[in-house]
Parts: sequence; C-alpha cells; structure tokens
Amino acid sequence: MIENENQKALIKEQIGFLFDKALLEEIYKVGKIRKVDSGHVIMDPGEEILSIPFIIQGAVKVSRENEDGDELLLYYIEQGDTCAMTLQCCVRQSKSEIKATTMEDSIILMIPNHYMEDWMNRYASWRQYILESYHVRISELMETIDAIAFMRLDERLDKYLKDQAKLMGSLEIRHTHQQIAEDLHSSRVVISRLLKQMESKGMIELKRNRVVLKSF
Repeated sequence: MIENENQKALIKEQIGFLFDKALLEEIYKVGKIRKVDSGHVIMDPGEEILSIPFIIQGAVKVSRENEDGDELLLYYIEQGDTCAMTLQCCVRQSKSEIKATTMEDSIILMIPNHYMEDWMNRYASWRQYILESYHVRISELMETIDAIAFMRLDERLDKYLKDQAKLMGSLEIRHTHQQIAEDLHSSRVVISRLLKQMESKGMIELKRNRVVLKSF
C-alpha cells in the first residue's frame, strides 16, 4: 500500500489523468513503488511475472534474448507507459519472454497482476489504457521489423541515435559502441566504423563512451 504522500502526488501527476478517481484510489491501495538504478535488469526471460510495471519516471529498454545471450531491441517504455509483452504474459499466466533493462534511474509502480482482469471488467479507463498500450507497442514492433527488413544498417543506426536522443531528452547519448551494436544486433567493429563515417560527415561527435548528435 502506498502511504507516502509524495509518492501518491507523483503517481497522480504522471498517470492520474489516465484513470478515474476510484481506480486511482485502488492503485494507491495495492501498488508498490520501486526505485531502480540505471542499467538494472528488472525482468529476465523465463521469470515469473507477479506484477504489472508502470514507468513513473525514467525509461526501460525491452529486448529479446537468445540462448547465446545476444539481444534484439524491441521497443522502449517511458513515463506513463507499461509493457505490452508483460500484460500478455499476465493474461496467459505464462512466464516472461523478454528482458527489461532500465535506461536511466527510474521509479516504477508495481501492480499485482491478478488485478488486471478484474479492473478490465470494472473500469473503462483501465480497459482503454490497456488496449491503447497494446496498440502502441504493436506499432513499435512493426516499426522495428520494418527497420530490420528494409533499412540499411547505417540508416538504422541514424534512426537509433535520434530515437535515443528523443527518449532521453538529450543530444548526448551515453552508450558504448558495444552497447549500440548489441541493440542493433550487429558487431562493435561495424558500428564503430559507421559512427566514424557519421562523424566525418559532421552528423555526430564521438567522445569516450558517448555519442553527441548535432541535431535530432
């Protein structure tokens, strides 16, 4: 139960407009706040899902991982979002199929998963939010598939950097070349070469473990 008035105020400010008052009161009663440092894995494939996560502050990267530990970026969830893949697992009562990693220091609201179906039946605002979340995430997944299938790697890299800048609200992206390569399912050598080409064209500036865009 959320008794801290500052936490209640933060929840109301960030997601309160999405839900009616009665549902918000239920969220205060059953929700728990979790503060997570940047780079922390909050969910692994095969993990039992006990709660639905809402991002109150920060951003989370959602990816798929194969048996060798290679990752493929699926989408990001940020302030006011939840994870559609997690919702799907809650409905099916199955284990996690994704890996979720915080991109920055984050505050996450955790709702026990058994409330999902009950609230779908009782609250129109909850039902609308869940359906909209599915729609948004599916659109982002389609965009990811299109990028992999139809865009050259240099185009995907340019799009990736711009998406990162918009997500973090900064032209300075604090990722190593290896991190970028993993997100794009490529090799560090190839990504480093493409980044150098972008720098020579004046599109970016490379610094130690950072990429600075000239513009969005």
